[in-house]
Amino acid sequence: MAHEKHMPRVFIALAAALVLSACQAAAPAPSGQPLIGSWGGQHIGLELTAEGGALDYDCAAGAIEGPVIPDPAGRFTARGTHAPGHGGPDRIGETPPQIAAEYSGRVTGGRMTLAVRVPGLELGPFNLERDAAPTILRCL
Repeated sequence: MAHEKHMPRVFIALAAALVLSACQAAAPAPSGQPLIGSWGGQHIGLELTAEGGALDYDCAAGAIEGPVIPDPAGRFTARGTHAPGHGGPDRIGETPPQIAAEYSGRVTGGRMTLAVRVPGLELGPFNLERDAAPTILRCL
């Protein structure tokens, strides 16, 4: 009978350990370490490496120059370029304009909020999830 009294405590301890380990697994990259991997959301997809990143949006693209390194609170800022698209196919030899851009956001666990600033315009905020497929609508 004494054995049966301790069973609920064992289950509570096990559940607490599982929740704690899930939180640790979903934590952002340690401060000073670059974010890497695939991130997707409505109207945006982001691929990050230790060297930088590539973005696809509805009717646009972007590049992040250099690693994205969050601070201890998960916030980050990075510089790069934004290339607005247009309807119809790309013409042979066409080079889209590259506009200087600032990418900023916050990572919490497997979620990211991202805003893009170009002169005279702010895009977003976008909500992304790690390893999620992006939902992008192409220009027609």
